[in-house]
Amino acid sequence: MNLSADQLSVVACAINQAQQRASLPARIRAVYDEVQRAVDARKPRCDVSGRCCQFEQYGHLLFVTTIELAAFALERRAADDPHVIVGDGCPYQVNRLCTVHDTRPFGCRIYFCDPTAQEWQQSQYEQFHLRIRALHDELAIPYFYVEWRQGLEAIAIAGRVQK
Repeated sequence: MNLSADQLSVVACAINQAQQRASLPARIRAVYDEVQRAVDARKPRCDVSGRCCQFEQYGHLLFVTTIELAAFALERRAADDPHVIVGDGCPYQVNRLCTVHDTRPFGCRIYFCDPTAQEWQQSQYEQFHLRIRALHDELAIPYFYVEWRQGLEAIAIAGRVQK
């Protein structure tokens, strides 16, 4: 489902609101660090194939929340990012590698092609997504859950609104 221009504007306003919370980067980083500890403990296999970023080609999509988009924009200054959204994959994948690895969203951190990790991934996704959802409530940030590339469009709109 594609968001309308009005819906993208609403998400952009929520991103701007979230960026005003000084504690946001540290709070989402704490969740991401906990996700990394869970990944380190499970050790799912990563083939470095780049399939994770080729959404339509491999039958999956990446969804992100308002807080994740705001933190990504703060860390990357993504509103001025030169990446253009074209094609079926993530605009930050270059030569099968992630160019935003340190600031990638939660879904990227927990997704692995390892067939033995599928059930574990689902369980971890649900657990940590609930934590991120609760963070929206704690920080009084409107919660949206949107497809990654549409979220990047909303970040660009948010950047134009702030200027």
